[in-house]
Amino acid sequence: MDATSLVETEVRELVRRRSLDPVREPTQIRQLVEDVLGDYEERALTSDLPAIVDRATTARLVHDAVAGFGPLQRHLDDPTVEEIWINEPGRVFVARNGRSELTTTILTADQVADLVERMLKSSGRRVDLSTPFVDATLPDGSRLHVVIPDVTRVHWSVNIRKFILSAASMEELVGFATITPSAAAFLEAAVGSGLNIIVAGGTQAGKTTMLNCLGSAIPGRERVITCEEVFELKLRAPDWVAMQTRQANLEGTGEIRLRRLIKEALRMRPDRIIVGEVRQEEALDLLIALNSGLPGMCSLHANSAREAITKLCTLPLLAGENVSHAFVVPTVAASVDLVVHLTKDAHGRRRVTEIVSLPGRTEGDVIEVAQIYRSRGDTLIRADGYPPHADRFARAGYDLPALLAATDRERARGEIAVER
Repeated sequence: MDATSLVETEVRELVRRRSLDPVREPTQIRQLVEDVLGDYEERALTSDLPAIVDRATTARLVHDAVAGFGPLQRHLDDPTVEEIWINEPGRVFVARNGRSELTTTILTADQVADLVERMLKSSGRRVDLSTPFVDATLPDGSRLHVVIPDVTRVHWSVNIRKFILSAASMEELVGFATITPSAAAFLEAAVGSGLNIIVAGGTQAGKTTMLNCLGSAIPGRERVITCEEVFELKLRAPDWVAMQTRQANLEGTGEIRLRRLIKEALRMRPDRIIVGEVRQEEALDLLIALNSGLPGMCSLHANSAREAITKLCTLPLLAGENVSHAFVVPTVAASVDLVVHLTKDAHGRRRVTEIVSLPGRTEGDVIEVAQIYRSRGDTLIRADGYPPHADRFARAGYDLPALLAATDRERARGEIAVER
């Protein structure tokens, strides 16, 4: 055995003897590693123990193995890494700036299984043959997704999406060039006025970050309830309750689905409800909540704002045969006010490409939409549409004509620049 393995073995034995919790007592673990290293180096001088070549590296590797997530910990600690995934033990990938990279990290199948078990320990969730999929949250807020054979062909598939809150307000999104200043000011006014907003886009387009930034514009006097599959939202609201789903126990009972959370949220005196993402029939419960006069927001996967509306008209049909288009389409038209669409380009940059409004009118099964902002090249410019509920903007103290006039001037400057 090499020096690192010997030190790790000694540290683990002392942790066991002293009944230390590596997760809850990280300071004591770091001190213990330093003490064991000092003692080992003294013994190595007068014995045939392998010498420690780099004390700092050995200390980090031992601490990561005992109190962290082993070889993956350096990627979790790297602020430039957005996501980590394992296709097989010898192929560990990371994403930086929206682009994937194959790392030099090589694991064994036993190491992958052990790491997953340790990652799931704090969440209370499990993965086994009866439950081959699992979603969980790591202690640092990262989202873990695991799939095991025989759903996968041979190896365990592990995804860790680090939630790096690069922006916490619309102003910060403007700084990242994700959205223009005028569009950000409009969305802040829309949130403050209580409009219902859908955030749409592809995977890793920045939907959760956008929800967080929109949430920062919610007035502090409002009580906010959030419902998610796993905790990802991090709001600054002073009166905020966050809830997440729960999988069934070993007896097959105790499961709490997103539909149940939305229903329970309505009993908690909310002033605003935010659903992290709708994927299935919970869209029906969200629409019913929004249609009852409760302002809210949610995200969903879609390739455009129009497709997001179409999808929102389709998902509620999964709730049962008694739910029809004749009910869903006018409900969506009446309940949803704005759709914000984001994309991630080939260079990994995330930006808003479109903001549309729903005036509330339908023609058959088609909902009428109006573009408020649209993309011209890589620039978000003012379109010809207007948002609904001008009276709500006025009651909230916003001058809607002035907001849109500012964006009209921005559009004019963009058109002049294009002509030149």
